[in-house]
Amino acid sequence: MGLKIGVAGLGRVGAFHLDTLLAASAVGEVFVTDVVPEAIGSATGRYAGVTGCADVDAVLAAGVDGLVIASPAAGRVMPIERSVAAGVPVFCEPPIAMSSAESAAVRARCAAAGVPVVVGRHRRFDPAVRAARAAVSVGELGFVTAARSTTLDPAPPPMSSVAGSGGIFRDFAVHDFDTLCWVVGGDVVEVYATGGNQGDPGFTANDDVDSATAILTFASGAMGVVSVSRYNGRGHDCRLEVHGSTDSVVAGWDHRTPVRNLDPRCAFPSGTPHGSDLDRFARARRRELGEFCALIGGEPPSWQSPFAHSPLCSVEEAHEVALIADAATTSLHEKRPVRIDEIAAI
Repeated sequence: MGLKIGVAGLGRVGAFHLDTLLAASAVGEVFVTDVVPEAIGSATGRYAGVTGCADVDAVLAAGVDGLVIASPAAGRVMPIERSVAAGVPVFCEPPIAMSSAESAAVRARCAAAGVPVVVGRHRRFDPAVRAARAAVSVGELGFVTAARSTTLDPAPPPMSSVAGSGGIFRDFAVHDFDTLCWVVGGDVVEVYATGGNQGDPGFTANDDVDSATAILTFASGAMGVVSVSRYNGRGHDCRLEVHGSTDSVVAGWDHRTPVRNLDPRCAFPSGTPHGSDLDRFARARRRELGEFCALIGGEPPSWQSPFAHSPLCSVEEAHEVALIADAATTSLHEKRPVRIDEIAAI
């Protein structure tokens, strides 16, 4: 029969997850819901094996083996908590909550329920990012001096999405924060952030910025730099650099990297720029969701890990990133360095 999986939220990412699940041999049936009834009708009309449900409770009542949550950020706590209360494992797009305090409460409830909850961190399933982590883990770089994660989108999302996003650090840069923590290892102890607006005035109206940079100080002394922007007309740019005392490595430099090289002696990059995150990380996202299905189905991992544990992101790890995002948000508004223990104590 295969697994029965629920999908809550059928927007851009939810629709991608639905396509992935329907193509997976381990999945037999998919039950979907969305706050927009037309989205449910579109999904059930396009695909066989998809059943529409009025809400998350109806999806859970169908006896699903797992729930994939891709609904808007402000509405993810309820389906997570309903699912774990029903004993159903969860895969949730980040962020899981709108603040680190709220994510701490979700973390506690999930721990008490003892039900697997995975938070989406698809970059961990990108081969180059994983190779960078492996290089750091075995000491190929010596001690890490600095790591940089850059994410630039070609255009901003609708202002209706920005209004309920929680800000650029909670909504957008969480993947960069997680990547640096996962690759470098160790705790972040302090954050300094800055940002600004030169595009749509809606960002300012929503107390947000369209471009930002955060400097992370790790307990080891390593420095992390995160640069993000909603405006990069050439395409979707996502890159990682890790510099150490004996070597340096990069991930995300390929022939579709959306930069224009002005060196006349070099033809790199030569391909069509990446158009979006779903374009850039399509295979990584499929691998990640495949490993979630393997986890709940009791099968061997679909994407073998060279490490002692699965690269799937736990709620505990997601909460640590939420603390960094809140520290960056506070630093942006108060224009000062913010320690992580200050945010954790709130």
